Amino acid sequence: MIQTLRILKVRITRSPLLATAIAMAGLLALGACASAPVAPNRSLQAAEQAINSAEQARVADYASLELSQARDKLAAAQVAVQQEEMALAKRLADESLVEAQLATAKAGELKAKKVNQDMKESTRTLKQEMDRNTGMQR
Repeated sequence: MIQTLRILKVRITRSPLLATAIAMAGLLALGACASAPVAPNRSLQAAEQAINSAEQARVADYASLELSQARDKLAAAQVAVQQEEMALAKRLADESLVEAQLATAKAGELKAKKVNQDMKESTRTLKQEMDRNTGMQR
């Protein structure tokens, strides 16, 4: 073994390129072992913020299924982070964000339709009143 180390030492000292390659390989191996997966904090925060905004806007009154799916996916993303499955966590957090945005958009559409329907009903009532008043004056 000592003889092998002496031969390797001689080869390394004679070839600086080989020494550099061995050093780089060692650093890469060390770096791969040392780096922990990074949690998708921005995606998680964005999803959580979208859900909180939807809840404050009472979106659940109009789009409870979508909002529930957003909550479920956010919870699954948080579990994936704990299990260090960061790619899965990011995908689930992004899906949660989209579900919350969908719920908000759907609720906005349904609210707008309700306002539109109320305005049509008011217009119809106003026209009926005008027709009654016009008929009485003739």
